[in-house]
Amino acid sequence: MRRKEKEIFNKSEIEALLKSIEAGHLGTTGENGYPVIKPVNFVYSDEKENRVIYIHSAKEGEKIRDILRDNRVCFEADMPLGFRKSSSDACRAGYLYKSVIARGTAHILRKNSKKAEILNKIMLKYQPEGGYAEIAENDTENVAIIAIRIEEITGKESLG
Repeated sequence: MRRKEKEIFNKSEIEALLKSIEAGHLGTTGENGYPVIKPVNFVYSDEKENRVIYIHSAKEGEKIRDILRDNRVCFEADMPLGFRKSSSDACRAGYLYKSVIARGTAHILRKNSKKAEILNKIMLKYQPEGGYAEIAENDTENVAIIAIRIEEITGKESLG
């Protein structure tokens, strides 16, 4: 990272961001070799010292094809904090944020029991007040869950 003063070094702070940010962006390598970025719903989990990002997906489509062809991926999530206006020099204006970028390898979960577990975690994240029926194993047949095993992760913030 070029601007070391903006780097977030605290692992707990990075994990807290991943647990609170609502949407992320998955980067894959497209069929033509160009990067492809998709907005995704996700949940972060620190399982037995394995940091994993789980993404809900359809079973077919571009991101699934990309992962099956090349499972190296990048994931980004950011929390906008505001915009700093400038009354004189435009270079003094700025976007204030906290962000996380992770690189790793992705695979598609096969076990319906694990898919149901992750889908219930995703529901808890996005609808913590409840009010929905728990997702059962037999409800997961037509759904894909992408698991990203994080190999490298960085946090960055611009606070003004």
